[in-house]
Amino acid sequence: MPEPVAGPHELPAPLRVRLVRTEERTRWQQTLQQHHYLGCPRMVGQALWYVATVGEEWVALLGWAAAALKCRPRDAWIGWTPPLQWRRLPFVVNNVRFCLLPPGPRPNLASRVLALNCRRLSADWARVYGHPVLLAETFVDAARFRGTCYRAAGWQCLGTTRGFAKRNTGYVAHGHPKTVWVRPLRPHAVAALTAPFPPPCPPLAEEGFGMLDANRLPLEGAGGLLDLLQTVPDPRHRRGVRHPVRTVVALAICAAVAGARSFTAIAEWARGLSPAALRRLGATRRTPPSEPTIRRVLQSVDADALDAQLGPWLLRVAAPRGARLSVDGKTLRGGHARGQPAPQLLSAILHQDAVVVAQAAVPADTNEIPEVPRLLAPLPLAGAVVTADALHTQTETARFLVEAKQADYVFTVKDNQPALRDDIAALRLDAFPPAGHDH
Repeated sequence: MPEPVAGPHELPAPLRVRLVRTEERTRWQQTLQQHHYLGCPRMVGQALWYVATVGEEWVALLGWAAAALKCRPRDAWIGWTPPLQWRRLPFVVNNVRFCLLPPGPRPNLASRVLALNCRRLSADWARVYGHPVLLAETFVDAARFRGTCYRAAGWQCLGTTRGFAKRNTGYVAHGHPKTVWVRPLRPHAVAALTAPFPPPCPPLAEEGFGMLDANRLPLEGAGGLLDLLQTVPDPRHRRGVRHPVRTVVALAICAAVAGARSFTAIAEWARGLSPAALRRLGATRRTPPSEPTIRRVLQSVDADALDAQLGPWLLRVAAPRGARLSVDGKTLRGGHARGQPAPQLLSAILHQDAVVVAQAAVPADTNEIPEVPRLLAPLPLAGAVVTADALHTQTETARFLVEAKQADYVFTVKDNQPALRDDIAALRLDAFPPAGHDH
């Protein structure tokens, strides 16, 4: 039987867009220098290099780098102020080069390559540089191109530049205005670029893990975060205190839900806030607390008392209509002295936002099973769904969730509980959740 012949709009193999490997970087640069009329540029700031392939053949090259410092059509479209622009510019990325390689253009190839690249760009950026990108931009020479492939890939033309280029510390007129094209890489990207707090930076966004956006947290007023932290005692001496304890703790909480995982990361997140955003967190100064201040305060406050207050509040804020919680235990391998047993922590984590809403140490003389009621007792779990591994498939745990907390559960059943497995098999359920059964 003869092999099928590819039609005029088909490719002989699947089209893929991937990052350039380290050993391919020289080939990428030489190929771009040969085939792009502007040559291969020096990529400014953070940058990623991509290649589009059909089978083993390279069909297109793409380069992404830091966004333009100033672009009047883009800045007017976003609507951000100059101070906010400087803080949020890392979340915008510029398509510096896009080059289709010989043997020549193929129908719809350019727009397909752009669409595939934009689909993975933010996740790749977060993995390489620790933060996502929300908006893609590019500049098209109107004397040579009409930007048709960008329009077909969902980009929007915002207007024309004035024909200036940055040279050292100033701008020089080059006489070649270009059209400005942008494409949001996430829903509500413009709102995130102009929000008081930076967008969350999930390190595993491509794996489906979300993060709770600090802009969604209620801060002021009754029931807000600052109201909750009003009763937190300040462990410091009153003399020389520059930042209220509730401001430091609130700042650390917002940074943590946005993805910060160290004192240094919290301080860096704080440095990216405007004075107006700091005031929303109760700050009395225009500058945020330093990393040593954040470290001293967080190491001095009563962590157990703070957890007891913060967990139920986060649960109500993140899941007002019913939470999906995972109960899991972990052993802290590096958190003990030599000769001492490694500490164990039992945690309750929100599925969607990857936020820990409760945690407790498991005593050395017991295990996780009897600690589950103590962990979940302070949390408002009515209407919630709690998941756990096979260790917690226990009658008392299930009864506690259903009767005491008015919650539902999803447990794993293994062969070490043969009676329960037989009972489940007797129900004749072919899939979960049950469907097509009257009883």
